[in-house]
Amino acid sequence: MKPVYTRQSIMPIGLINRICLTLLTLITLSTIPTIAHAENLVTSMKNYLAAWNEHDATKAASFLDEDVVLFDASVGKPVNGRIEAKNNVIEAFLNAVPDLKWEATGEPVVNNNTVAFEWTFSGTNTGDWSDGSKASNKAFSIKGMSIFRFNGDKIIYQGDYYDALGFYTQLGMM
Repeated sequence: MKPVYTRQSIMPIGLINRICLTLLTLITLSTIPTIAHAENLVTSMKNYLAAWNEHDATKAASFLDEDVVLFDASVGKPVNGRIEAKNNVIEAFLNAVPDLKWEATGEPVVNNNTVAFEWTFSGTNTGDWSDGSKASNKAFSIKGMSIFRFNGDKIIYQGDYYDALGFYTQLGMM
């Protein structure tokens, strides 16, 4: 037996169009905060790099959460806390490489509260390193990538991954 359709049992096309348009609008509106959130994280990342490039350790540290963890894959041991990060990482690099330049390359990738990006880090090692190593007075340029995780607009985790052998070779340490 064939089903019988009455005029009342078939949804009018106009109603279907309105439902589809409403659903599409809701889906579109629900992505706007996500896009804005991603743009805010990328802006924070770029401002953090800009503070490094301005050679302002205090300003750079202001982008870090009080409980930040900085992980340098070539060192293998994390630095914990904003004060330690400022004193033992940011200031150490700014003192050893006063002309440093940290530039993001390509487009960052954002997922939830995480930003990943490739970069080039360059400068001339004219100052001594915090571990007591003397300045090499050699220029270097290395490529790497970082992963930043944010707590609000502050970096709660920074993981840096790069060619440490190439870095040390350029500085004449290998």
